[in-house]
Amino acid sequence: MMLRYFVYTFAAIWFIHAFWPSVAHAQQQPRPVSQCQAIAETLPQATFASFTPAAATKGQTTAGEVTISYLGHSTFLIETPGGVLIATDYSGWYAPSMPPTVATMNKAHSSHYTLTPDPAIKTVLHGWSDSGQPARHDLVVGDAYIRNVTTDIRAGGGTMEHDGNSIFIFEVADLCIGHLGHLHHELDDSHYSQIGRLDVLMLPVDGGLTMGAESMSRVVSRLRASLILPMHRRGPPIDAFLDMFGDDYDKRYADSASIKVSLRSLPSKPLIYILKGV
Repeated sequence: MMLRYFVYTFAAIWFIHAFWPSVAHAQQQPRPVSQCQAIAETLPQATFASFTPAAATKGQTTAGEVTISYLGHSTFLIETPGGVLIATDYSGWYAPSMPPTVATMNKAHSSHYTLTPDPAIKTVLHGWSDSGQPARHDLVVGDAYIRNVTTDIRAGGGTMEHDGNSIFIFEVADLCIGHLGHLHHELDDSHYSQIGRLDVLMLPVDGGLTMGAESMSRVVSRLRASLILPMHRRGPPIDAFLDMFGDDYDKRYADSASIKVSLRSLPSKPLIYILKGV
């Protein structure tokens, strides 16, 4: 009996010394809270995710600047100051010159996802879930905080598939960057609350393959991002989409497929900026 007591005591002491420091450390690490969700500001004792841009070295993006490049269809490549590469709606059709660190996907069409991505991609995030529950992503990769807000997509027979699409939000260098994915319906108040503030908005302008131009223009007006990057252009000329916005918006065609943006360089007046290739 005494021997069993000593064995149990020794085991308990060993467990505390072996595991308690890591357990305590994990408990002290605050869960990242979105800087882009205005509702988060009302949470008591909330700790906001804060990322200090890495010092720029030769070949890297200037500290504090995010480079956004349009690759095609709905795929952008986002390069963070710390060198994290994020490819949106990655299908492999419009692959960057080197494998991205993160690939986000939506299953609305095969041009928005692949089930056989490049194995060199470290993190693959599906905008849907096969479990019947909404996909939930809330993670930090390098100097980027990535989360998603699920929306419904059209399915066969005119029905809607719940939570089959995701709006991915990338919080980088104090910027809030949102990619609407293959959005098929106007957003409601709960969506806007989950999204929060957006500084940069990537949105489809196909005139109806996702949803009509008028509906999409209302989403744009409600989100009120400073920099608006059209994508997924099909059907009507993009001028038809631009004509829906009045003097409250600037509109400009870029001579490059890339743009560098920082919190300081955001336009004071919302700018719809058509990158080369769109």
